[in-house]
Amino acid sequence: MYEKMHRIEQIFFDFCALGLLLFYSYAAVISPAATQYHRGIYVIVTYILVFLLYRSKSRIMRVVDYILIVLSIITIGYWMINFEVISYRTGAETPLDMFLAVIGVLVSIELARRVVGNIFVVIGVLMLLYGVFGAHMPELVSHAGDSFPALCTSIFYKSDGIFGIMANVLATYILLFVLFGAFLEKCGAQKFFIDFPLAAVGHKIGGPAKVAVIASGLFGSISGSAIANTVSTGAFTIPMMKKAGFPPHVAGGIEPAASIGGMFMPPIMGAGGFIMAELTGLPYSQIMLVSLFPAIMYFFSVFVMVHYYAKMNNIVGEKSEHNAMEILKKEWYYALPLVVITIFMLMGYSPGYSAILGLCSCIVVSWFNKETRIGPKEFLEAARHGAESSLKIGATVGVIGIIIGVLTFSGLVLTFADIVIELAGGSLVMTILLIALASLVLGMGVPVTAAYLITAVVAVPALTHLGVNELAAHLIVYWLSQDSNITPPVCIAAFAGATIAKANMWKTAFTSFKFAKFLYLGPFLFGFVPGFSMDGTPMDILKAYVMIILGTWLYSWLLSGIWIKPLFKRNKTA
Repeated sequence: MYEKMHRIEQIFFDFCALGLLLFYSYAAVISPAATQYHRGIYVIVTYILVFLLYRSKSRIMRVVDYILIVLSIITIGYWMINFEVISYRTGAETPLDMFLAVIGVLVSIELARRVVGNIFVVIGVLMLLYGVFGAHMPELVSHAGDSFPALCTSIFYKSDGIFGIMANVLATYILLFVLFGAFLEKCGAQKFFIDFPLAAVGHKIGGPAKVAVIASGLFGSISGSAIANTVSTGAFTIPMMKKAGFPPHVAGGIEPAASIGGMFMPPIMGAGGFIMAELTGLPYSQIMLVSLFPAIMYFFSVFVMVHYYAKMNNIVGEKSEHNAMEILKKEWYYALPLVVITIFMLMGYSPGYSAILGLCSCIVVSWFNKETRIGPKEFLEAARHGAESSLKIGATVGVIGIIIGVLTFSGLVLTFADIVIELAGGSLVMTILLIALASLVLGMGVPVTAAYLITAVVAVPALTHLGVNELAAHLIVYWLSQDSNITPPVCIAAFAGATIAKANMWKTAFTSFKFAKFLYLGPFLFGFVPGFSMDGTPMDILKAYVMIILGTWLYSWLLSGIWIKPLFKRNKTA
């Protein structure tokens, strides 16, 4: 897509990408707190890059693209410059304030349409209609409503709207970690993340699939997207699994099942961990520590199921020509950037500052190998790739602001919690199932990180009301927000795996759903076992960990179906 742009636009795109990297690197070191300038500059540059990259095809509509760029600069610039003045006159905005707010909201909807698609736009429009015509809604969800300009003013200028939580987290944390992921990939770490597990377990029972699980855990922790993880590691692991004897739909299903685990794996956890830190007020280092064991259990579950499936079908991988210890001795330094980030965050440094140090360590590490050295050209390419990757989630800022702004404005946040509790009859099991259904439906139209944020705003109060601690409640919602990646009927990550495997889409989707079953067990463990989220005494947590390890093995063994095979043999003998 970048190559289709005109040369002048490409130069401007690169200038903006470098600007984002340098400005937010400086900001992370000097001033970690996100002011209106941090958020405003990020949103302006994101809007500009989207309208350049997701360009209209005809020349006439290209003029419209440039008009939208100018309107973006004017509306967001007006908010940045007049931030304090507008805050003082809240409730008494001028006609100009309202006019620019309406323009800003409409531009943000068009931005989301280009990047995410029409479903997200429909959700945004429905929320606007709900905000305006709330007085005409059923009594259970009704509210006073307001005029369209007044509603847009509330969404555009208030702290829970377009420039709210999502813009704040994107500008301070997520952008820098997306850029870090691009530099880590550029320095050659991705090859190490595949070569090492290939040499270590590639020749074992189900070896290629085990490589997919381990590689997805390593690469997925920094890729920030289950789909990107599936496509990048799957391009290598899926053909390898097919060659070893896994049916195409199984090979295509295992990879996305493993890939979504990267969204739970510290140190980065996609983007959700940073949003969780913002919503809970807890340090990100604490969220990392709590999330580590559950993430390991997820991968352990997939690993065990893969092992028994391969054992049942007698699938064995080929021995690698390289030795695992030799690879580790020669290329261990590729893990240094992740170690640097983890250590500095555990020491109490801000995630943004830690990401910058990790990014710098990627550049240093790249020079250990002549083939992967990051010079000026490679630096620009990595910055460009990182900026482009960030647009997928950055483009959702406006519509997420609309959704959360309307939910807050209407009071539906509290009403939804009451509705869920009433429907569930006070049952935590039913509450978790209803949240799973809500996140699955929402995830069909929006990115999973956006689905988590929107669902968390309305669902966490219902969980905490039933006695779940706040962090565990957020982790329940975050885990369930990933289900749309591998749960039919949408399951985009599973469909991506099917495409690479050249397999039937639906068979692949249901296979991925089967191998990812711990995704649905984890939320219940968070809800019913406090030790799973490190809530309790050290002895309570240790007991919980031991029981969960044994239970996860048994759960995965039962789901693998290997225990059924001897029963069939007995029946045949009889």
